[in-house]
Amino acid sequence: MIKVRETHPSTQLLRRIGGLGIALIVLNSMIGAGIFALPAKVAVTAGNFSPWLFIIVGLLFMSVVLTFAELGSYFEDTGGPALYASTAFGNTIGFGTGWILYISRATAFAANVSLMAEFLGALVPYFAAGLGRVGFITSVSILLTWANYRGVRNGIQTLLVLSALKLSPLLLLVLMGLGAVNADLIPEQFPSLSEFGAVSLLVIYAFVGFESATIVSGEIDQPQKTIPWALVSTVAVVAVFYFLLVTVYIAVIPAEDIGSGSLTDAGVVLFGTLGGVVISCAAIFSIGGNLAAILLAASRITFSMGEQKMLPRWFGVVHPRHATPANSILALGALSLCFALSGSFVVLAVASSLTRLLTYIVCIASLPSIRRRADALVRAQALHLPGGYLIPAVALLICLWMVSYSPFDAWLISAATLLCGLVLYGVARRTEAGE
Repeated sequence: MIKVRETHPSTQLLRRIGGLGIALIVLNSMIGAGIFALPAKVAVTAGNFSPWLFIIVGLLFMSVVLTFAELGSYFEDTGGPALYASTAFGNTIGFGTGWILYISRATAFAANVSLMAEFLGALVPYFAAGLGRVGFITSVSILLTWANYRGVRNGIQTLLVLSALKLSPLLLLVLMGLGAVNADLIPEQFPSLSEFGAVSLLVIYAFVGFESATIVSGEIDQPQKTIPWALVSTVAVVAVFYFLLVTVYIAVIPAEDIGSGSLTDAGVVLFGTLGGVVISCAAIFSIGGNLAAILLAASRITFSMGEQKMLPRWFGVVHPRHATPANSILALGALSLCFALSGSFVVLAVASSLTRLLTYIVCIASLPSIRRRADALVRAQALHLPGGYLIPAVALLICLWMVSYSPFDAWLISAATLLCGLVLYGVARRTEAGE
């Protein structure tokens, strides 16, 4: 039997992330720019049924979250999906899983920091193009990289500040908008089966990103206990929050404008022009929180792979004073900045959703092996989902269903990204063998 938690010890990292820190990582990984446009995209198809979709789909998607919660309860080490896959299927599959997730996070950072510049440019035109845009993107990337480089507590504190700045206006929007809600928001008719499937697929993407918390388990205090609780509770809170936001959006936006509006428009209706500006600022801070969460979590993927000798050992170096995976943080910051300034992230971003779903599928499939290989003590302390493999089976079906909607271009780009990564993996393995 393998003592799963001791497979790849990260003894140099300090366990400074508590329950609040994990919740902030999950929250900011899930809520970025999409929350400001998603209510309109869902409401235009589902109408008054839209808020309930976030509850229904959230409950279904909870099967994926619960599966990750059990996986997280077996490990105390950094790596998350890459660690689960390598433990169950070997280092090659583990590397491929970690690599495609890493590239998808780097391209997501590039896309979001560019979008952040667009939001700011709408308020201050200087930042919309040219040197203003380049300077802003570069400054944000460097500042967030520096904050994470200086220590995991700095990274969590950054998330806390950005979370407060983005959630406060949205909570105020909900509180003030609930007064406009009336009985008409109780759905009288439901979407057709085909409409329900299409819009549900859109809603599901509001919940992806939660897995980031599992990646930093090597720095979490008592991860086997804290991760399951933080994952489930935070995802549940996000589902309720979306329910309230969409309810308010439908209540305050005129029916003829529902499909073309955003939460910024809801802010204008409730608070006037200043409300629109405040919600736009909330969008900027929301994207900033998402960027900070990506840097904190995704940098630990290459750190874990460097530690496991799947990448050059350089990636597995821990800063002697800050106790952070310094080289991996710098590498991710630099790569993301290059993607953002060059615009090369656009092509890779096409495959981002697919690569994340493929990661989910591999992780769900790894659970039976990890259950069997865990020693008696680890198994006794781990979370045990009721119903045997029923919940993971539902999770797998949901992910396969979502994957079936992926365009052919996304598959080609994912395959090319994986191939490039496997070349690096082969070089790292040859270098290690030659030493």
